[in-house]
Amino acid sequence: MSRLLLAALAGGLAGTLMRYLTGLWLVARYPRHFFLATLVVNLAGCLIIGYLHGFFVLRPELPGAGLWRAGLMLGFLGALTTFSSFSLDTLRLLENGQVLLAMGYLLLTVTGGLLACWAGLLLARL
Repeated sequence: MSRLLLAALAGGLAGTLMRYLTGLWLVARYPRHFFLATLVVNLAGCLIIGYLHGFFVLRPELPGAGLWRAGLMLGFLGALTTFSSFSLDTLRLLENGQVLLAMGYLLLTVTGGLLACWAGLLLARL
């Protein structure tokens, strides 16, 4: 198995556990605010992916940077929250001057996600 795959798997395991434990902890303390776990991991994931992206872009010469990127950005943050990847993708489009594409991506992802979730609920009720 490749080292990149192992790094992503290890990071994914850690991210999954972090998301699960964060949810347990927050729901135990704020049971009426079930959405806090998702909000917290999404915001934390966005902060972390922004920092890591900037860190790796500014230091391309770091030994093992590819493994760290796979483990942290793809594995850990991918399991913790995909919202962080969506946010980074949107920012990168904006930085590249692709404002219309960024806005379309944002609108399609949010509204499309809500509509797809609603459609899934409707299908389950049939």
